[in-house]
Amino acid sequence: MTTLFYLIIYDLPDNKAANKRRNRLHKMLSGYGNWTQYSVFECFLTAVKFTEMQIKIEKLIKPEEDSVRVYVLDAGAVKRTITYGSEKPRQQEAIII
Repeated sequence: MTTLFYLIIYDLPDNKAANKRRNRLHKMLSGYGNWTQYSVFECFLTAVKFTEMQIKIEKLIKPEEDSVRVYVLDAGAVKRTITYGSEKPRQQEAIII
């Protein structure tokens, strides 16, 4: 089962309703990857998990107000990642086929 590296970055307005959405989005994304910076998650996901996550994101956000960007990177891009001040992205668990 192939996994890809996904960089998820989000930006929501600063109001009470958006803060609730932000908290729900953050909690949901925590189940898929590592929170590395304020509004950034790094995730290693299979195609099935990625599709599942996409559906949840689409249900949580308000597209007219919120912005979520998902960058899909291959293993080569992850190896070329330059990190200052913390560890490089890595897959937490091995996937055995």
